Parts: sequence; structure tokens; C-alpha cells
Amino acid sequence: MRHNFPMTGQGAVDPRTAYHLLTALVVPRPIAWISSTSADGVDNLAPHSFFTVSSRTPPVVQFTSVGDNDTLKNVRETGEFVVNASPVDLATQINQSSSNFPRQVSEFDAVGVTREPSVRVRPPRVKEAPSAIECRLNRIIDVGDSWIVLGDVIHVSVKDEVIESEGDRHHPAFKRLAPLSRLGRSEWGEPGPVWSIERPTLKVH
Repeated sequence: MRHNFPMTGQGAVDPRTAYHLLTALVVPRPIAWISSTSADGVDNLAPHSFFTVSSRTPPVVQFTSVGDNDTLKNVRETGEFVVNASPVDLATQINQSSSNFPRQVSEFDAVGVTREPSVRVRPPRVKEAPSAIECRLNRIIDVGDSWIVLGDVIHVSVKDEVIESEGDRHHPAFKRLAPLSRLGRSEWGEPGPVWSIERPTLKVH
């Protein structure tokens, strides 16, 4: 037996139920802790769990703004943002930064994290975060009651202690990043067991 939840047409569930279903089923979701700066110079910081890579070449990442929030307004005004990593040890501050602070209040100050200058964009990065992806706006796409924000990746910085080196290769280590994830309801996740499986190669006879 299964529970059935029509999403459209007769008997469709209400939008809130649909949202809770999808966010409980599309799990785990990585959290982009987005820093941005308004045209007036106020630094904003907010978590977005609808986040992924959009393009390999050129490198592009995307996040979805559910509603017309301060992050979206700032990116529209300035065309820049930073994706800060969301490690387990900053869970309290990340969660607090999701509060509906007035636009003139900076979440950096409100939740007690440190600004650090970015390399190529105006919005600061979070000094305590293990990595930061600096982006310039590529485009914004309207989808229903949300907006997909695509950013061209122009600089990446990763703390030395997160890097594993093998010869001339330097790679961020998942366990050292210790990324938080969002699940359903008010649930959050942290890294579990990790294993490696080589990608299969098709053999043509």
C-alpha cells in the first residue's frame, strides 16, 4: 500500500503540504550559506537548501530563492554573491541566520560570525566557513513562486586544513568539510559513512 498525494488537478494537496512532501523526499540537500551585499552596503547572510552545480564548463552554480527575500534583492542590485560552506560546527549560526531580520540588519552581526574580504566580489565571505565560492550573476529564472539564481563561479577558496594532497593533486576532503544537510520538517543531517566506488566503463566487444 502507498499514500497518494495528487499535486495537480482534482483533489490536489495544498501548496504547503506539497512543499513539505518534496522537501522530505528530496534529501539530503546541501546548504548554500549565501552572503550578499545590498546596494546600500548592508551584508546579508542566509541559508538556501535548494542548491547545486549547473554547469561544468564554464563553472556555474545555482540556488533557488523561495520568495522574494533579501538575498534575491541584493543579487539583483549588485550582481554578486558568495556560497559559503555550511559545516556541522556552525549549525546554530546557520539556523539563526534564516530568521526574518529587518533588511537593515546584517546577519553577520546578528548571529556572531566574522566577515572576511572576498577575493573578486564585494560581498564578504564567512571567515569561519571552510570554503567559499565567489559568483557573479549569470541570470535569474522565474519558476512559480520562486526564483532560480545562476552564478558564474569566478573564484574558489578552501582552507588548507580541509585539503587532502596526493602528489600534485589537491582536493577538498568531504569528512574535513563536515557539511550539514537539510532534510524534511525541522530535521538536519550530518555526514555519515563514506565509501568509494569507481565509475563503470562500458566495454565494447
